[in-house]
Amino acid sequence: MAAKELASVDGRISATTEATIPLPDDGLYRGDGVFEVIRLYRGLPFALREHLDRLERSAATIELPVERSLIERELETLLAEFGADDAQLRIVLTRGGRRILLTERLPERAADVRLATVTYSPSVILTGVKSLSYAANMEATRIAQGRGADEAVLVRPDGIVLEAPTSAIFWVSPEAGLRTPSLAAGILESITRAQIARSLHVEEGEFPVEDLLGAHEAFLASTVREVQPVAAIDGHELETGPRTLEADEAFQGALNQALGSPQSTA
Repeated sequence: MAAKELASVDGRISATTEATIPLPDDGLYRGDGVFEVIRLYRGLPFALREHLDRLERSAATIELPVERSLIERELETLLAEFGADDAQLRIVLTRGGRRILLTERLPERAADVRLATVTYSPSVILTGVKSLSYAANMEATRIAQGRGADEAVLVRPDGIVLEAPTSAIFWVSPEAGLRTPSLAAGILESITRAQIARSLHVEEGEFPVEDLLGAHEAFLASTVREVQPVAAIDGHELETGPRTLEADEAFQGALNQALGSPQSTA
């Protein structure tokens, strides 16, 4: 049976298709707000504290008030209603003051992913903010798909690799070992990226796209994707190698440890 899709709007729970929000709201009109997406395993949220911490940081950057204790109470009520399925949980806070919590079915995920590089200039004022203004990221995905790929990998105008529109990227450099862009490059502070970087020896920095294109192994990492091998970048074929398998094993170990601890159900 598919996971239930429920919405909690300011604490009122309904089927997602029946949920409404009052207007006007600049969250809808201008994309003025923040969000998080959290993976649910058998109804348990993974890395909930870290996601709520990032939600607060994002909101503080755009001067958006957050009532964390209220969100936590509404989450507890929603998850009790949801049950014990695998799914994803979306939290949306809007400039109009709405607290929107959604349980969503997991998107289908292929065994691997083909990427195309897309030039992208980060908005410095929103660096590190998981903002509702994701139109540029989504358009980058459409551009990559128009080139025959599944997903984009964003590259700054000066040729420095950033990330995929909704994922961090890692690759095995032909000159060094496992690499991933640093936060200073202008990427989101990915929770899954941080977990992998803590578990493995990873070099972080501002790396040129030529280094990525010369890699023979790469993978994406995110809350929903977990660790997903990259099959090709700009038509250059890659293999699913030992560092990808090592990263997946490390992530699954962190996942199993967290879901066995009380923190994962907070």
